[in-house]
Amino acid sequence: MKFNNILVEEANETAIVTINRPKKLNALNKETILELSNAFKALEENSIVKVIILTGSGDKSFVAGADISEFAHFSIENGGKLARKGQEMLFDLIENLSKPVIAAINGFALGGGLELAMSCHFRIASGNAKMGLPEVSLGVIPGYGGTQRLPQLVGKGKAMEMIMSAAMISAEEAKDCGLVNHVTIQEELLGLANKIAGKILRNSSVAISAAIRAVNANYDKNLNGFDVEIDEFASCFGTQDFKEGTTAFLEKRKPNFPNK
Repeated sequence: MKFNNILVEEANETAIVTINRPKKLNALNKETILELSNAFKALEENSIVKVIILTGSGDKSFVAGADISEFAHFSIENGGKLARKGQEMLFDLIENLSKPVIAAINGFALGGGLELAMSCHFRIASGNAKMGLPEVSLGVIPGYGGTQRLPQLVGKGKAMEMIMSAAMISAEEAKDCGLVNHVTIQEELLGLANKIAGKILRNSSVAISAAIRAVNANYDKNLNGFDVEIDEFASCFGTQDFKEGTTAFLEKRKPNFPNK
């Protein structure tokens, strides 16, 4: 697939998706959201790729926010359509992808950029990264899931403070409050992401997909997370990965999962 605003590279069962609008600090516009959606759908169907890393081009910005010029004159109806379409097309898609998605935050992750990072399964950041949801300073609130995912990650009180103050936090503060898992220097960010991806790749991709569904169920009000866990746990017993994993353990060797 050809893209104007993103780059997709594949190597060693890992795909790196890079938002490539450096002159705009990688801000999200309609075209970029559509391209990201198409890329993630294609990678979901790609049997070779097992882990996806999402990052931004350059050393200043992951995604500096949404392209405000595209919606500054929207009506109430248009605003609602924008948020719903964006959530369904990209943010919910990433959260529920069956393959792990790691956000490698290489600079500013603000507004829609932070919301994009939060839709990934977990996040790592470079030391220069700054994160925040500044929407209330524009007279609006986060519309791509920010009011829902941020409290899940950092707690209600911290999320309320960040949203109401519109303030940015540092990478280290983001780590302290659970928003990111690791902080490293800029030059080692993708190296760390690939190192973590390598650890994931040693395990059963079938089991990892089941784990993603079970964990996500805890945050779905229409589901009982414990019941989903039981069902996903049970389904693993019918897979070749389970047979290979348990056999390898008993034979004291490394597993060679058939779905790798």
